[in-house]
Amino acid sequence: MSTTTKAALAPPAPAKTRPARTRRGLRGSRAFNFWLFISPFLLGLIVFIYVPIGWSVYLSFFDARFTVTPSTFIGFDNYTYMLTDPKFVHSLGTFTVFAAFIVPTTWAVSLGLALLVHRLRFLRAFFRSVFFLPTACSYVAASLIWKMSLFSGVRFGLMNTVIGWFGSDDVAWLASPDPPWYWLVIVTARLWLQSGFYMILFLAALQNIPGELYEAAAIDGARRGWQTFRHITLPQLRATSTAVVLLLLIAAYQAFDEFYNLLDKTTWGRPPLVELYYTALGQEQDYGAGSAGAVILTALIVLVTLFQGRLMGFGRGEESK
Repeated sequence: MSTTTKAALAPPAPAKTRPARTRRGLRGSRAFNFWLFISPFLLGLIVFIYVPIGWSVYLSFFDARFTVTPSTFIGFDNYTYMLTDPKFVHSLGTFTVFAAFIVPTTWAVSLGLALLVHRLRFLRAFFRSVFFLPTACSYVAASLIWKMSLFSGVRFGLMNTVIGWFGSDDVAWLASPDPPWYWLVIVTARLWLQSGFYMILFLAALQNIPGELYEAAAIDGARRGWQTFRHITLPQLRATSTAVVLLLLIAAYQAFDEFYNLLDKTTWGRPPLVELYYTALGQEQDYGAGSAGAVILTALIVLVTLFQGRLMGFGRGEESK
């Protein structure tokens, strides 16, 4: 075979490829792209969260009446005043009662709804949406509906109509603290508003439980129902339950809208945030005392959260359980 024929039958030489050009400068820097992406959110966090918190701590050490730029330093006098103020101390007691009602009730209702929706075979998405829908409702709007329609206290209010069927007299649900019927109004409003959100959290956790656990329990003779729920489902929901309880406690500390709109300007039944609102924005407008109360409330939230998380083992690894 001639040299020309061999050259014609030889495979063509591969084309030379140029090496990929790497971007240089700021546009090719991952760190620059990262900070460029989060800078709007970080700026908003600093301006609208951290700066107000720092300024509130600063005001708590000054005599700040009718001004947010005080000049008279008084040390810890505002903290002493708030810790000895009967109204603020009573508001902490109000929170304790509210948390004792709303935290276990919401936990039980949301978990029960999640178990019901999880077992449905048809229309699961429909019922999930129906139970979650109240979460999108405004707390102010729900409070007004509860106050003006359901628990209005008049003869033709829904609840008074219902109890009238059983021969009971009309009840002024929000008129006085004795008997404290207002707790029923506040707790049911908050329960309706937030149960759907925590139901979604429990539902997501239920879907992550391996089915093999229930199959192994059935082989070992475990009965479906309470026995499998107690020994399999509930332990698998430990982390989610802890997170839900922590979120419920923090939300209870921050309760404001329903108390402010349902109880109007009453001097009883005020949680800490409502009491601080009247302290800072009331007739005296004592921003220093209000800021000190806010710092005290923040410290209590942090302490309770840390204690609750340690008690329930939040954040522990699987190997420490």
